[in-house]
Amino acid sequence: MSAHSPTHTRALKVADQIQRDLTELIARELKDPRVGMITLQSVEVSPDYAHAKVFFSVLAGDVEQTQQALEQAAGFLRNGLFKRLHIHTVPTLHFILDRTPERAADLNALIARAVASRSKDN
Repeated sequence: MSAHSPTHTRALKVADQIQRDLTELIARELKDPRVGMITLQSVEVSPDYAHAKVFFSVLAGDVEQTQQALEQAAGFLRNGLFKRLHIHTVPTLHFILDRTPERAADLNALIARAVASRSKDN
């Protein structure tokens, strides 16, 4: 499948819609206290739409408890997507922790320390 094929473009649109709808469902309808403040970074849909990898980061809350809660709520959230999405197959959701924002914050802290120590030396 080429990067600009209609199938690929449709998969991207579906993934984008799933991300928007899941963000809303989690914020408004998921009442699990284990889910703290999270951000859905991206969604990747398999070519057959059977599976969707939902990459999330945790802004506040316990990472492991949040992941467990999201995995346990996957059926509930998928059911919410059925009501919102107008597609034949709503994918099974797989929640994957995305540590990119965490790593970026760590790198920024390292850079800030290096700059601070360099300016002390000058």
